[in-house]
Amino acid sequence: MLDVPHLRVLLAVAQHRSISAAAHALSYSQSAVSRRITALEHEVGTPLLLRGSRGVRPTPAGEALIEHARVIMRQLALAEERVRALAGTAGGRLRLGAFASANAGIVPELFSRFSRRYPAVRLSLCAGGPADHLASLRAGELDLALVTEWDLAGERFDGLSLLRLMTDEQLVALPAGHRLAGPGPIGLSELREETWIEGAHPDCLGPLRELCLGLGFEPRVGLCCDDWYGKQRMVAAGMGIGLFPALAVPSLGPGLALRSLAGQFPPRDVYLVLPDRDSRAPATGPLTAVLLELVTGLQDR
Repeated sequence: MLDVPHLRVLLAVAQHRSISAAAHALSYSQSAVSRRITALEHEVGTPLLLRGSRGVRPTPAGEALIEHARVIMRQLALAEERVRALAGTAGGRLRLGAFASANAGIVPELFSRFSRRYPAVRLSLCAGGPADHLASLRAGELDLALVTEWDLAGERFDGLSLLRLMTDEQLVALPAGHRLAGPGPIGLSELREETWIEGAHPDCLGPLRELCLGLGFEPRVGLCCDDWYGKQRMVAAGMGIGLFPALAVPSLGPGLALRSLAGQFPPRDVYLVLPDRDSRAPATGPLTAVLLELVTGLQDR
């Protein structure tokens, strides 16, 4: 039977593409890492790594074993968490991936409520785009992810489950002193001369272009800003206007005015994505329950 510590070393070498870097990450000596890899190769009867001047890379047999090792490590972690949960001794961990406006809007309150009720569960918020989050869920490197329907086009969901959470209205953010800043809704056609600020991902403006073309004009997109709060400051400084999800209104900074888009811009649905049931961390259910409680309260306002 394969030795689990040897598999951990193989995964570290595969991740870092270097014996020395893997040794540093594991707090081992380089010779100890090399001995474990050699022992593992002896166990399976074939080379697992190719060593060269630019580091190491897996052989085909190594790639196959690495793929299985990732699944094994994920299952071992789940087993440990479930046993501890049954024993009532610990809460395990949860790793959540989310889009920028959710991080600024509901995630802080979600984590706060959950931590008050389940203080033993270690929470972490993972950076990355929607495609990164889905890949991480499949690889067992993430436990849950918040995505929008704009993120889902063209994606595969084998091995994953989707739970629709809420509908998120899209507002337009203007500088507070803008000529169009004021009460009430505004039509897209009134914004034909404005410059839009793009967000972190190419689809952050959603169907804006198609909607504007339907009204007879092409929207002008200027700056691209990857940071949610940076984008707000750019709008406040008069560098352009931007879409602002209602979900993120709690994060609204100074110098901005929000207006409804008069029903001309469709809302987007927000989803929770989880691994299939057999692969879920024990605390996934409680966090999902707190999240549903939170979004229900938002929609009842």
